[in-house]
This record gives sequence, C-alpha cells and structure tokens, in this order.
Amino acid sequence: MKTPIASAVATLSLALAFSSAASAETVLRASHQFPGGQGDVRDEMVQLIADEVAAADVGLKIQVHPGQSLFKAKEQWPALVRGRLDMTSLPLDYASGRHPEFSATLMPGLVRSHERAQRLNDSEFMDMIKQVINDAGARVLSDAWLAGGFASNMRCITAPDTVEGQTMRAAGPAFDEMLATAGASIASMPSSEIYTAMQTGVLDGANTSSGSFVSYRIYEQVDCLTAPGENALWFMYEPILISEQSWDRLNEQQQQALTEAGQKAEEYFAGEAAALDQKLVDVYEENGVEVVTMSEENYNAWLEIAKQSSYKTFAENVPNGQALIDAALAVE
Repeated sequence: MKTPIASAVATLSLALAFSSAASAETVLRASHQFPGGQGDVRDEMVQLIADEVAAADVGLKIQVHPGQSLFKAKEQWPALVRGRLDMTSLPLDYASGRHPEFSATLMPGLVRSHERAQRLNDSEFMDMIKQVINDAGARVLSDAWLAGGFASNMRCITAPDTVEGQTMRAAGPAFDEMLATAGASIASMPSSEIYTAMQTGVLDGANTSSGSFVSYRIYEQVDCLTAPGENALWFMYEPILISEQSWDRLNEQQQQALTEAGQKAEEYFAGEAAALDQKLVDVYEENGVEVVTMSEENYNAWLEIAKQSSYKTFAENVPNGQALIDAALAVE
C-alpha cells in the first residue's frame, strides 16, 4: 500500500510527464486572408494540411487563423520571411513590391488554362520563381493557380474599350498597367476589400479569382461577370508557403509529414480548380448577375495591349524579367 508521500510523488511524476509531452509538441501558426469554414478552397487546403499533420502524430500541430485574424493580407509575406509567421496561403503577387519577379505570376494571358497551369508547375519558369521565394526566406508546400475574371456594376467587360471610364481593381502591377493603358483608373487593394469598395463607390469593377468572387460575395455588388471560360486572361499563383526559419526548427519526421501533407493539399486543389470556375458561374447566375465570357478575338486584343505595356515594362525593369517571360511561354 502506497504512503501519502509516495502517492503524491507518483502523481507529481505523472503530471510532469504529461507536461513534458505537451511542451514537446511544436505548434505552427498558419494565417491567410480568406474566409474560414465557408468552402474557400485555399482555406480548405490549409485545413487539410493541418489535419494530415495531426494524423501523422509527429508532435506537430498547425493552428489556422483565417480571415486576416492574425495578419492582414499585405502583412503576411514580410511576417513570413522574418519568422514572425510560420505558414500562409498567399497570392504571391501581393509581395511583388519587395520582389518584382513575382508579378510574372499574375501576368495577363501567361497561363490561360488550368491544364497549362499544371504544366507550368514543373517548368523552368516555376524553378526561377521558387528560387526567389527560397532566397527571400520561404519555401513552397503546395502549388495553386486560380483562374479569375472581371466583374462590374457599370457594364460587361469584354473588349479592351469596355473598361474606359471604370475604376478597377486588378490585384497586381502587370494587370494594373494593362487596364490603365486600356483607359481604366486603378485602385489597389487586397481582394478582401473589394466588396466594401464597390459598395461605397470607390470601385466600378474588379479582377479577382473565381474563389474570391464567391467567398467575398461580390455578386451582391455587381451587374455583370466575365467568367474565365476558355480564354482566361486572369490566372494567379497562390501557393501555401512556410517560413524557412520555421522549417529549420522541425525535425526530419515533422518535415516529411508536412511535405506529404502539402502534396495532398496540392492534389486536392488540382481536382477542385476547374470546379471553382463552374461554381462561380452558377452562383452569379443564381443571384441574377449577367454572365459572359471573353471571345478569342477579345482575349487577343487584351494580350496585344499587355505585350505593349506590362510585358514590356516587366522585361525592361525586372531582374531576369525577359527570361521569366520566355521560360513561361516555352511551356507548351
């Protein structure tokens, strides 16, 4: 029979053991701007990684902070590379002010289809982009390219002259320059601010991804949607990233579990990508918004403007700018 002292020692030892096990668990904080738990595929990718890592039982936990609850949209990249944030799902062109090469990941007409986006993932072009990411202090866990389109409460956006007189949001410098050349005024902001900007009259129209058009309920503020269709001018690279400082703190088992989880999230997204575009069309039609697509003639007219403006500026002013464009165009 144990004495009171022996029982107390045993209880204390057990408590210390539990405390030690708990403290041994590594916790990573993942932040993104997208609505949580509402069917946004980018949030679902991050949640999938968190679930897979937990199931791997390697002493690693990922806390997910959606909807800008931890960092604002434009604050995530600097927080990530400085080690203040562990993981993020990020529209990479948001960081093009610090790394102008990233504007190649939202260059008009450079992707055009989901099939070509998949081929780009395994190309020299993406190797060059990922080298910039790595050198800055981060690494890619999952690739994701989202198609997008145009929406407006003034008129349907098809040919380039349809943006004349409209104040537009386009997400990055390359699209901004193309739209401005076609006669639009530009207002820059993250996609999370489009709804309020349209509601208050700051914007007449916007470019963003199929996912964001739905998640942020922009259909409540517009009259016409130009869906991606077969001639998607707008594609944006939105990977899941981890800080290199955070990665280096993980042991080999944890790194392996995270790598495998990132691959599963990427495969999940690949299966959902085209469905996002159809969901976009369905939701907007259900809400009484006119839905059109861009003809090949209009697509080519936009591309010609882009080549004379954003492509030219990028090639002349960005390190390896022309090499990046050439590497992307080399992908069949």
